[in-house]
Amino acid sequence: MDSNMNTSRYPWPELKDLPEDMRQRILEVQEKSGFVPNVFLALARRPAEWRAFFAYHDALMTPESVGRTSGLSKGEREMIVTTTSAANQCLYCVVAHGAILRIYEKKPLVADQVAVNYRKADISPRQLAMLDFAMKVCQRSHEICDEDFAPLHAHGFSDEDIWDIAAITAFFGLSNRMASFSHMTPNPEFYLLGRVPREKK
Repeated sequence: MDSNMNTSRYPWPELKDLPEDMRQRILEVQEKSGFVPNVFLALARRPAEWRAFFAYHDALMTPESVGRTSGLSKGEREMIVTTTSAANQCLYCVVAHGAILRIYEKKPLVADQVAVNYRKADISPRQLAMLDFAMKVCQRSHEICDEDFAPLHAHGFSDEDIWDIAAITAFFGLSNRMASFSHMTPNPEFYLLGRVPREKK
């Protein structure tokens, strides 16, 4: 099966037709992962939005790339994405970020667990508090109050870390909706990442 088969409601541009900066970024991702995640091509039809999307993505998910530190681990960031994307019923983001979560946490079962019921997942009390807050931001952000911060502070999260939890949740709320409405489907490669050993070349 072609991992980049377009089942989207919108046509994808050809890689060769993209602006140089976008093409180079996509080729770098392909070199690192062995395939091009469909999101990179599905959103490329609007270059200005693509650049803005991935700039915000990188600032949140790889804060070191913009000279910022975060109290959230890479695995915790992906845990937020997987859990809230499941609440938003986004197939693409659950499968894609669940794969990255399995790799970072080195736990082949954790993505399925947090996607189905994070409260019964094999995660720490700190991570449970983090996901409780993320889910409230995801589903009832208008109800967030000062009392919601106390459990996070008790687990060592700073106010900046809490901003990260909320911002990641909110950003991927956008991503979830764009993926779902456009019928963006996950690459087949994502399903096996972090479950079976990667083939050595």
